[in-house]
Amino acid sequence: MKDRIYVCHTFYHVYVACLKELALPKEKQGYATLVMSTMSNPFGNLKERAERCPLFENVLMFDEKEDSFFPELMKYHTDRGNLVLNMLDRIKYTKLLGKLQEPYVPVDFRQYQDIYVFCDSDPIGYYLSYKKIPYHAVEDGLNCIQYYDTARYDNRGHFGLKAWMAARNLIFIQNGYGKYCLDMEVNDISVLTYPCKKYIEVPRAKLVDRLTPEDKDILVHLFIEDLDGLMKQLAQGAEQKVLVLSEPLCDLGVRRQIFTDIIEEYGVVDGRRAQILIKPHPRDVLDYEKEFPQHIVLQGKFPMEILNYIPGLCFKRVVSVFTVPNGIKFAEEIVFLGEDFMDQYEAPELHRQNEMID
Repeated sequence: MKDRIYVCHTFYHVYVACLKELALPKEKQGYATLVMSTMSNPFGNLKERAERCPLFENVLMFDEKEDSFFPELMKYHTDRGNLVLNMLDRIKYTKLLGKLQEPYVPVDFRQYQDIYVFCDSDPIGYYLSYKKIPYHAVEDGLNCIQYYDTARYDNRGHFGLKAWMAARNLIFIQNGYGKYCLDMEVNDISVLTYPCKKYIEVPRAKLVDRLTPEDKDILVHLFIEDLDGLMKQLAQGAEQKVLVLSEPLCDLGVRRQIFTDIIEEYGVVDGRRAQILIKPHPRDVLDYEKEFPQHIVLQGKFPMEILNYIPGLCFKRVVSVFTVPNGIKFAEEIVFLGEDFMDQYEAPELHRQNEMID
């Protein structure tokens, strides 16, 4: 039996998988399999770089399919106006989504001792439950359940009943409620409003603090395709630099206005305009080079945490809307805008899900 396999949906997931591997004794590193799902994120040529990385023995791409890919599933999305009928439909949906995913799964998960799944709300969670394969769930983003408890929000109303059904594999609920989810790794249990008996605390900071210079070099070269080009960009312009982290918010028109307003308000340092650098989110399709030609748009797609490992790099200010900034060590000041800021651009209930959980 093989040791470990990681199922990742984002660059950040791959980053955390690397942190977990680097925390192992040297003699245990290099034997893991990395699976990258292309369902919601194009990874570009990260596969080729990961294959050269000393942390992984095998790297696979997963053509994971959303439920909308299968027309036969759509009938189970209809509200039949009755809890019992809706639950019967959901039982059928749960099993069928897992079954339909099987032809696209690139590996036999039963060959692995430990399976780590980021974002098991995606079809991979349904597949593993359908196949009755135990796995470990890993928090999607840093403290993301604190800001958006998807398990409870997606199942608001009769949550206790639904959790009972998920524990018996009748339906599926993510983030530690499924029968075949062994545990759910979270960064900080103390910040979570609702308990779950399968939560286990694995602080990301502890994984980061033990990194050696060699480890950091592995991470930088894995995620940054053109390091020399990036360093040239970072060296441009004024000494006072402000980094704006983009996110795939609203539609493109509103998104353009959001970041125009952010740059206008937070791009001034000590009464003077600072050099603005924009780091596009890996899933953000807005053309920032076209829309903001006067500013520097960082090249390449990589987790913003990788900037921590570039020696001597420091920004005067980093501005984020929803990206949790706890992992940023390369800035003198961090501005986290959050829900109150976004109330100016969309209905508050669209981004205050935790306040609406029954």
